[in-house]
Amino acid sequence: MDFTDVSLTALRVFRAVAEQGTFTAAATSLGYTQSAVSRQIAAIERAAGAELLERRRDGVRLTAAGRVVMRRATVVLDEIDATARELSGLPGQAGTVRLGWFPSAGAVLLPRALASLRRTDPGLRVVGREGSTPALVRALRAGSLDLALLASGPPFRPPDAESPPLALQTLTERALCLAVPATHPLARGDFVDVADLRGQRWIAGSSSGEDRLMGVWPGLDERPEIAHTVRDWLAKLQLVAAGCGLTTVPAILASATPPGVRVLPVRGGPQEQRRLLLARLPHPSAEPITRVAAALRAAALDAGTPAPSSPPS
Repeated sequence: MDFTDVSLTALRVFRAVAEQGTFTAAATSLGYTQSAVSRQIAAIERAAGAELLERRRDGVRLTAAGRVVMRRATVVLDEIDATARELSGLPGQAGTVRLGWFPSAGAVLLPRALASLRRTDPGLRVVGREGSTPALVRALRAGSLDLALLASGPPFRPPDAESPPLALQTLTERALCLAVPATHPLARGDFVDVADLRGQRWIAGSSSGEDRLMGVWPGLDERPEIAHTVRDWLAKLQLVAAGCGLTTVPAILASATPPGVRVLPVRGGPQEQRRLLLARLPHPSAEPITRVAAALRAAALDAGTPAPSSPPS
């Protein structure tokens, strides 16, 4: 089989596997069986005459040959999709940018940037989705995203070890804050002392691995009591409002907290900094991508941390 005979289905399956990181996740996203995904990958690798995916215990990674195929496959699939839109009679777009973002960025920064773009570039189309940092980085590498908003904490390592390194721009760097029920004794002041965090109940994130306790103040010298484990940011903040516990929040979320929550700085220990990064592949960007990146930078500058709400009377 010559590579010129590779089907579009095989290219789509290959891109999905590279983006999702596992055969199982790709099968779920495509609505295929895992065996069907495996057959398509085997066929495209036979046509290429080389392994395109390195099988690892934690998933798959593109080989050098895989990166070549992915770069070309993305161009082919994007052109096919554009042709389908034209043939279906959809109006032409001034440009389409595929954007990914981590959950809390979607609560404040993303809506501000998209609202600005609707005013300044009404023909520009931004599509994308929320995801974890590893998933967004894989999507960038796979060519299915043009830009990604990533969160980074100390020691601020690159988001992956692949080559070439991603082009990263720091949009903001701010101290991590604490979300406290408005009725909690800690909510009476303008800040929380780190020593007062001992013995508190916490609402943690549901990520696995090293981020298992995301939502708990870093560096606590005790085993924290986890009251609830929640994936959704709004649900976490609503649980805080209900008095169920405390959770950490990026400073950018301060303006999006529901009634009954105070967002306060923590003093008495090293400041826990968090960076908001804009990531892309290291090659010249098309004009629509440049405009979206500029809107995100402006929104990040505008999304300053507001003053904490007044303490309860």
